[in-house]
Amino acid sequence: MALALTGIGISRGVAIGRAHIIVRGSIEVQESVIPERLIEEEVARYLEAIATARMQLRSVRERIPKETRVDITAFIDTHLLMLDDATIVNTPVDLIRETGCNAEWALKQQRDDVDHVINRIQRILLSTGQGDLHIEGGLHDAIVLADDLTPAETVLLQHQGISAFATEYGGPLSHTAILARSVQLPAVVGVHGMQRYLQDGDTLILDGLHGVLIADPDENLLEHYRLRQVQEERRRSELAGLAQTPAVTLDQRPVSLMANIELPEDIEVVVRENTQGVGLYRTEFLFMNRREPPDEEEQYRCYLGVIEALNGKPLTIRTLDMGADKQVDGAGKLGPCSGNPALGLRAIRLCLKDPVLFCPQLRAILRASAQGPVRMMIPMLSNTHELQQVLNMIEEAKHALLRQGLAYDPHIRIGGMIEVPAAALSAAAFARRLDFLSIGTNDLIQYTLAIDRVDDEVNYLYDPLHPAVLRLIKMVIDAGQHAGIPVAMCGEMAGDPRYTRLLLGMGLTEFSMHPSALQEVKGVINQSSISTLAPRIDALLQSGEADQILAGVEAINSSVH
Repeated sequence: MALALTGIGISRGVAIGRAHIIVRGSIEVQESVIPERLIEEEVARYLEAIATARMQLRSVRERIPKETRVDITAFIDTHLLMLDDATIVNTPVDLIRETGCNAEWALKQQRDDVDHVINRIQRILLSTGQGDLHIEGGLHDAIVLADDLTPAETVLLQHQGISAFATEYGGPLSHTAILARSVQLPAVVGVHGMQRYLQDGDTLILDGLHGVLIADPDENLLEHYRLRQVQEERRRSELAGLAQTPAVTLDQRPVSLMANIELPEDIEVVVRENTQGVGLYRTEFLFMNRREPPDEEEQYRCYLGVIEALNGKPLTIRTLDMGADKQVDGAGKLGPCSGNPALGLRAIRLCLKDPVLFCPQLRAILRASAQGPVRMMIPMLSNTHELQQVLNMIEEAKHALLRQGLAYDPHIRIGGMIEVPAAALSAAAFARRLDFLSIGTNDLIQYTLAIDRVDDEVNYLYDPLHPAVLRLIKMVIDAGQHAGIPVAMCGEMAGDPRYTRLLLGMGLTEFSMHPSALQEVKGVINQSSISTLAPRIDALLQSGEADQILAGVEAINSSVH
């Protein structure tokens, strides 16, 4: 009899295959004494393990698709940097030479906050595998089951031909989840206890859209999901054909679809997908994996390259948004580490505290605005006093450029990201002072519901359809319409087709998302009518009941509008 287990679907698609369970035992390290005559051999063994780990991570890095978000690639880049850190390279070597201990024991003393890297080297030293994973073939079309997977492991597994994966832990906004969506690998996370019920070799069906894992399916179930696979392949083929068609609703309302990007190389995908421009250009990558922040000229050249590649399409540059889960080496260290970094010194708060960091970026963006259609967007505003400080700094930068004879667009549009509930509640005040607003749903939902969106213990509470979240979103859209300024959405919710009709009915007509989601969202837009949706969504939001909203959205999505 078939057994169905449920979790959180993080990457749509259907896979049918054999289970391959990855079991990681804990790494047991024992101390031993190395004879003096063999000390240098032990040092050489240790350094060779580091070199092997570095080679493995570089191989993983090279396999990540170019369009993958920068915070995922930075995760691996950070591990590579750790392999050059004196704490890992030099200190264990000194310990081996001073005490005569074995390499594994010397490395264990440095564990602290670098478990991923140390575990990789330990496995190499202990010959228990090569880094995170080492699987001898047999993975083609397998459905991998594991406690959890890192982005590096996900890349390795996909390279070995797996058809899908499921994990006991994890959430929809983790780095691994985002990577799975980027490479279109069906996946389900949060399937607690699955390894108690499943065994290697079991026939499995994984439904990444609905978050279902089915074991021992009968022929009827297999036939049903094989048909789903065919339909999914046909859907992807049809979506690929939408790239050259405009995003226009059935009642002839044009909708702006733009892309979120991190790296200059992402522009290739933006051009291929024929977007209307870039609605969010994250600038953190410029500050990553370096000891000193980039100067004004380096930033200017980088922005100029993107402008030229866009060939007249608009570029929205978000000022530095670091802190919380995005620690950036090139921005320096300001004060002690926060006990709750998501609520601490981050984004515009950090930039206002460190003008030496912020002013070169303002000047670079302003100079770039003279070369093409550029907008500047300020992240994580929480009150209008912060905004006024930023606007004053922008004016000072303009005057300084004028005195130096450097060109800029005097009419450059300045916008703000609304991702703090206080800012959403004050949206009207922000709309009066800004040229556009953009709703950052990832943080807005997290802060509104008081949950850490990447914490497996509570991420089940992360709900874009929570009535409070929807009221805040509607408040921002209405404030923009009242002030006569555009309102966009650039969080993950904007790229999720389950919410496209809801957002259209709420009045949103500017979406910015990961390029991989553009055509799917466009497909929904082209089959929707805003004039039909708006009254139904208004009535739905009036109910204020979460279960009614969910049922209503599902009903609207299943019908033709």
